[in-house]
Amino acid sequence: MSGHVTPLYECDGVQGSEYARPARFPHQSRSVQLAKHGMVSTSHPLAAQAGLDILKAGGNAADAGVAASAMMGLVEPMSCGIGGDLFVIYWDNQSKKLTGLNASGRSPKKLTRDVFKQHNMSQIPLDGPLSWSVPGCVDGWEKLLARHGSLALNELLAPSINTAHEGFPVPEVIAGYWASAADALSKWTGSTQTFLPNGAPPTEGTLYRNLELAESYQQIANHGKLAFYDGAVADKIIAGNNEVGGYLSHNDLATHTSEWIDPVSTNYRGYDVWELPPNGQGIAVLEMLNIIEQHDVSAMGPKSVDWLHLFTEAKKLAFADRARFYADMSMADVPVEQLISKEYAKRQNQRIDRQHAATNVDPGDPLLSLGDTIYLTVVDKDDNCCSLIQSNFHGFGSKIAPPGTGFVMQNRGALFSLDENHPNALEPGKRPFHTIIPAMVTKDNKPWFCFGVMGGDMQPQGHVQVLVNMIDFDMNVQMAGDLARVCHVGSPTPTGLPTASGGGELLVEAGINDGTIRQLEQRGHQVKRAVGVFGGYQGILIDPETNVLHGATESRKDGAVVGF
Repeated sequence: MSGHVTPLYECDGVQGSEYARPARFPHQSRSVQLAKHGMVSTSHPLAAQAGLDILKAGGNAADAGVAASAMMGLVEPMSCGIGGDLFVIYWDNQSKKLTGLNASGRSPKKLTRDVFKQHNMSQIPLDGPLSWSVPGCVDGWEKLLARHGSLALNELLAPSINTAHEGFPVPEVIAGYWASAADALSKWTGSTQTFLPNGAPPTEGTLYRNLELAESYQQIANHGKLAFYDGAVADKIIAGNNEVGGYLSHNDLATHTSEWIDPVSTNYRGYDVWELPPNGQGIAVLEMLNIIEQHDVSAMGPKSVDWLHLFTEAKKLAFADRARFYADMSMADVPVEQLISKEYAKRQNQRIDRQHAATNVDPGDPLLSLGDTIYLTVVDKDDNCCSLIQSNFHGFGSKIAPPGTGFVMQNRGALFSLDENHPNALEPGKRPFHTIIPAMVTKDNKPWFCFGVMGGDMQPQGHVQVLVNMIDFDMNVQMAGDLARVCHVGSPTPTGLPTASGGGELLVEAGINDGTIRQLEQRGHQVKRAVGVFGGYQGILIDPETNVLHGATESRKDGAVVGF
């Protein structure tokens, strides 16, 4: 019958049809969330709500970002916490300027490569005190608030302190992360006491309290960063360090400082994409986009073999450069300007064979001579934007919680190279290579998109896929994150150690069909279906016409996006 729509379901007298969801995005997990006065997107509902409460109380994006970050350290302790590092890109709408904050810590001054030679180690172990570097999170909070915040730190930590005392129900995905680390945590006294109550990890739906973290937060609320770096919390960290034979000292903590830095960018099809320079890996995103921009991606289709092949080959080139050049720029010469230039991308693009997967990719010649994280984003009523990422590196970091602190120490030092000739070689007081990267996109000198994708080596790959989904394939902010992702593994790492040869593996989600996989294999890719390795996305877009906020959260996590 003309004009008739066949109902697909009926519930409480309301009929739904094939037109209930726009045909362009039939597999979108949820609607885009819309708000006018402010929005927060995180991987845990309690953290999103803590940030939103701060916005409603008159705080700005920096205030809400710190409040949400503190709550994440409590409710998702395997991924982040005050024993880890933090990076921020912040848009201040009054000055119309972007600023970057590198709140990553440095290696212990007493820890040298000779220590590892004495133990016949060719690699820094992932677990244990040899992987420690100074945690930068708390200093990062204070520096962010000093420049951009409007509320006091004690007010921002109060919700987390209360929740740590009262307890919170552990959600499904986080419970799974917790269970997978139980054996490793059980090897350390402080970790067992804090994170394995009654000898086991908390299961989904059970209440978990962390009174030790509540006390650490209270010390920081009362005394600021001094409590963490030269006070009561510092004393517990060093006592725990001495107990397990670590190399961290009171001086390492007391002399730590974060650094304000300038974000760097490239223009991708009219949009300025901003990342932070090394010691993080953000410029890999810019190099990949510069290569991809030379192709008519929109004509390929978001799940086509042509697009997935091009993406993977661009990633291999950028990650080969990452392995060769990325390091602490205060102690190594990193050719950032050349690596993210359009001219260099043209030369890199010529290395791509459109029909065959590359193997054993070498780094380029830019000078012509040569697991776990949380990401959150906040936009406030004045369009200030906070893109914040915070991490312990691997799940529960080094697996060691100094007794009485309520948090684990990160294992970020495991990403140093022990090759003395590598730019990322371990040196006393040096910042290691970092995987965590916040991002932002501006257009016409206005903030357009504040986003990130957590998840180790997946992060640059996730940034590129989300942006291409939005800019080339015209997807909304939620679908851009929901679409099936791919993740190439096997590129060399900045440790200087060899990795998988033969071009590595291309991991794909269920949304990539068998026919496409066969075509990728015909081009020489080693393809595997996988789950759980595709990162965690959060994003907020500011509509340039209406100024309405469009928010998205990762459907693969426990998260939430909330606004008002």
